[in-house]
Amino acid sequence: MSYDDGWAALNLEMPGRVPRTEYSASEHWGLVSRVTGKNVSSRDDEATLKKANNEFISSNGWNYDFVWNVLINKQYLGKFSTNMGHAEFAAGGTDFQMESTSWCTSPEDVLAFDPESQLPEYIYKDLIRHFEEHYAKSVSNAPEAVNMTGIYITLVSGLIDMFGWDNLLTAAGLDAKKFGEVTNSYARWVQKYFDAMADSDVPVIMVHDDIVWTSGPFISPAWYREFIFPHYKNFFRPLLDSGKKIMYTSDGNYNEFVDDIAASGIHGFVMEPTTDMGYIAQRYGKTHAFIGNADTRILLFGTKDEIRQEVKRCMDIGKDCPGFFMAVGNHIPANTPVENALYYNEVYEELSRR
Repeated sequence: MSYDDGWAALNLEMPGRVPRTEYSASEHWGLVSRVTGKNVSSRDDEATLKKANNEFISSNGWNYDFVWNVLINKQYLGKFSTNMGHAEFAAGGTDFQMESTSWCTSPEDVLAFDPESQLPEYIYKDLIRHFEEHYAKSVSNAPEAVNMTGIYITLVSGLIDMFGWDNLLTAAGLDAKKFGEVTNSYARWVQKYFDAMADSDVPVIMVHDDIVWTSGPFISPAWYREFIFPHYKNFFRPLLDSGKKIMYTSDGNYNEFVDDIAASGIHGFVMEPTTDMGYIAQRYGKTHAFIGNADTRILLFGTKDEIRQEVKRCMDIGKDCPGFFMAVGNHIPANTPVENALYYNEVYEELSRR
């Protein structure tokens, strides 16, 4: 059973096959059409697409054992969020946005902002209810998989969504200590979301925070260790006390901080190919779950032999670790050749048996 394998892996009880998840593949409508036999496209109505999506990730399709999901995003920042525009990613370019808008016009705006007193407040019991409803909806959509609720704007991602990259980086460069105080204020504001998740009847929590770029940290590592990771421990303590499983996601290369993240109390890592999964497997493969990390560029541009070798690379790293999940990081986007995606899945299924 898909749920059984996913839950076993999260609990480090090695299942007989390597479980898997994917990102965006279930909205690659050409791929979904081939796998489900339903001819769907981005022009179809929401109900039709949802039905095809759910069938794709079920045991009749690609058999997801784990469905990545979060609830709390930039909408919870109210008017204090920045729209930086969006490149075309989704099928049909439905997510493309040229325009950008921001309440924040200068780095001085960043350094003068007090998130704790200025960001919206929500009724605590309503937050608990929202998390439970979000989880219940996820289970309804994918009853065969391990589901979750979670937060996207944990800390660094919250700062990015509030201020935008240009003003954030300039403010941090002008006065790193003052920017750290703004970060501390945001952490105090966001703590209630972690408290509410701890009080909710949800077993698995996804914590998302894009703390780095593809090349690594964008502020001094010492700054992260002063202003980011101590807050992680505060955020996660109530989740741990309530018995939740905590999965952690960051895009980019977070090799510099793998040990810091592990020390914060998380149960599992989600990563892109730029983070060293081999190090995580070697150091934490018997104590933590981890998900990844086939290179999406190989599915986009590679030969069948290259795709096979990439799946084998991941399996060679993770197969002996009880909490390993296979996934392509970062995403299987809509421009991935369908035949390449199908071949990737064929190789995964071939190599997934332990």
